[in-house]
Amino acid sequence: MKQANGALIGVVAAAALAGLGTAASAQTADVFENTVVSRYPDGGWVKHWFNRDGSYAAEFSDGRRLAARWRVEGERVCLNGIRPSVMMISRFCSPLIQASLGESWTSRDPLGRRVQNELRPGR
Repeated sequence: MKQANGALIGVVAAAALAGLGTAASAQTADVFENTVVSRYPDGGWVKHWFNRDGSYAAEFSDGRRLAARWRVEGERVCLNGIRPSVMMISRFCSPLIQASLGESWTSRDPLGRRVQNELRPGR
């Protein structure tokens, strides 16, 4: 797990997932006001958006979209009620990872595939 100064982010792609740790932290605005982009070795990508109200949206490079609700559960961030279901997955959790705007880190998606993630400025 990558440790860096900045917003707490847990990411897993494909229903690739990004999230944040504690809403009390001033740094958590990074994840709400920006985009987590997950890239696959084949060139595909997923953009993730986490909202303060607990809603989550994602857009895939092939045009597919996902929606869910996110929540921090202990040391993990979880997506619940993923719509439409991806490979029969309606819930997925990932470890929280600390990252700052512009930083990148490696993780795995719900199917175990390796992805490269980056917290990018803007929506």
